Amino acid sequence: MALTVRTRDIPKIPGAVRLYRISAYITGVLLLALVIEVIIKYTPLQLEMQLGGPTFFVPNGTAGQAPGTFNLSIAILIAHGWLYVVYLFMDFRLWSIMRWRPSRFLLIALGGIIPFMSFVVEHRMQKAAMTTYHELTAQQAREKESAR
Repeated sequence: MALTVRTRDIPKIPGAVRLYRISAYITGVLLLALVIEVIIKYTPLQLEMQLGGPTFFVPNGTAGQAPGTFNLSIAILIAHGWLYVVYLFMDFRLWSIMRWRPSRFLLIALGGIIPFMSFVVEHRMQKAAMTTYHELTAQQAREKESAR
């Protein structure tokens, strides 16, 4: 038997969707930056990214060592890792409000670790959640009208 959204949780859906969408876009963009970083670091290019120096790409192992420079490669790794945790919290919040199957939680979680998937999953989950929200609010309005 499929679970339905609790009546008290219906007003929470738009806010949960909004926070989920924001975290999905941020995680997706950082994941793409991470993919670029891995490609330039672990291919024959052997480069890292840095800010503040005369060049943006520097030989592997030298980023951020000169005074006034910042190792952007490490910053991308750390930022994606921590923001993926935030993405999982937003995923859990939306999933628990909507009372979806556990497999849907795992699908959304995969969106943050497979390049481009966060954008696809975000679009589908946002559409499903907001469709359910509009159906439930319309049903509540009909029930309120028939009670009069």
